[in-house]
Amino acid sequence: MSIRWDGIILGASLATLDTDADYGEIRNGVLGWKNGLLCYVGSRRDLPGDPHRIADIVIEADGWITPGLVDCHTHLVFAGDRAREFELRLQGASYEDIARSGGGIVSTVRATREADEEAVLQQSLPRANALLRDGVTTVEIKSGYGLDFENERKMLRVARRIEQQLGLPVSTTYLGAHALPPEFAGRHDDYIDAVVEWLPRLHAEGLVDAVDAFCEGIGFDPAQTRRVFDAARALGLPVKLHADQLSDLGGAGLVAEFGGLSADHVEHTSEAGVQAMAAHGVVAVLLPGAFHVLRETRLPPLDAFREHGVAMAVATDCNPGTSPLLSMRQAMQLACTHFRLTPLEALRGATINGARALGLNDRGVLRVGMRADFVHWAVAHPAELCYWLGGSFARGVYIGGERRG
Repeated sequence: MSIRWDGIILGASLATLDTDADYGEIRNGVLGWKNGLLCYVGSRRDLPGDPHRIADIVIEADGWITPGLVDCHTHLVFAGDRAREFELRLQGASYEDIARSGGGIVSTVRATREADEEAVLQQSLPRANALLRDGVTTVEIKSGYGLDFENERKMLRVARRIEQQLGLPVSTTYLGAHALPPEFAGRHDDYIDAVVEWLPRLHAEGLVDAVDAFCEGIGFDPAQTRRVFDAARALGLPVKLHADQLSDLGGAGLVAEFGGLSADHVEHTSEAGVQAMAAHGVVAVLLPGAFHVLRETRLPPLDAFREHGVAMAVATDCNPGTSPLLSMRQAMQLACTHFRLTPLEALRGATINGARALGLNDRGVLRVGMRADFVHWAVAHPAELCYWLGGSFARGVYIGGERRG
């Protein structure tokens, strides 16, 4: 061939996910890539020539290869931890009890404000690296533990630095409307004024890819959330929402009204909310880690999502309080165990649907022209990714054709 590929991996079975019905399986498969994109996805018997004449790097493999995992909802940039709150919940305290007594999000805000940018980076890098080693090739990182301009900026800068240091693509989300900081006690609307004022300044620095809010009784009401979304729309930024986690305030319908990327948590989403999501292509992001840690019992409306064709993504929700989860495979396992997703649904939720929840259409499936983001797994079938509790199965994690883990 006149143009050599950068690399080729052959022999493993491929779960391409390039179909709605099954894994898109190709036995004894081949992936080839050039300039960070897949240029061949097929069977070994159809390979046009000797692989050593085609590509600069030739890798023989067994096991399975899937698209790289996309963790579309994390809060992994923060300082400190909240292990003590875990103990309190086991002793009977509720999420709301802890939040109202000065714990919860506000306690992480204190620790994050007190740490300088370098300290926050050094605490956050191991969390991002753990996700990478377990197969994550794109990660979303939210702000929301700064709750003032300089500290929200610090968090978003750290997220960008994680991408630079690990070579792990990061999608940043501005979550200024995460909680009410102490200095704004009793003044929710004044704080939303500040959140809206900070957004264009942070966007001008190239720090914001999307905008989120916590629409909940202990967070911000729909009218306040709407103001944040209006500010995002004015800048052409997509929105997503912590929606209907603890109660139904119509969050799913609100994010659908704005043509948002995703509604996340969605345990209390109504039939009307599901229909609105379906009508506007909003992804339902399932967060079984928080469901598990909080010992929730109210399931998301999974049958309604299936009935109305709402795409379901799965993410870790990695955060210090309610989902200290550092494995997408574990998130997939919990989604199968708690939400009764099939392994195929969980894998699609962690790949192509996770990418959709970030507005990314160039990854999440093994197809010619897509990014060469893929994982080589030491498993006999893709269902094993959801079967094992713990363990290390990623033999190689490739981002843009380069091995990163």
